[in-house]
Amino acid sequence: MYKSFKDMPVWKDAMDLAVEIFKISENFPKKEDYELTSQLRRAASSISANIAEAYGRNHTLDKINFYYYSRGSVTETQNHIEYGRRVEYIKEETAKIFDARLDKICNDLNKIILSLR
Repeated sequence: MYKSFKDMPVWKDAMDLAVEIFKISENFPKKEDYELTSQLRRAASSISANIAEAYGRNHTLDKINFYYYSRGSVTETQNHIEYGRRVEYIKEETAKIFDARLDKICNDLNKIILSLR
């Protein structure tokens, strides 16, 4: 068992990804500050935040729900990455790398959810 959510590999992966998304979104046009930039950053940071919240819950069903919320944030982030790629704010290769990392996080979350059931 982990002593902190910060020890969980899936949390570490999600936090690292959120930081990288923050950095890459700094290059988006200023007109996107309150649109795509904000939505993408919030979705990406929500992945690790929900993992942390799940960790702090005592009841198994609460934990599972927050892991589901985290998984939803994964797919929301994938959606925003794809949109950013299509409007050419994100290079195709970068989008593929992010997508693969998000898929891994989603798979890791699925394993956690299955283990709690």
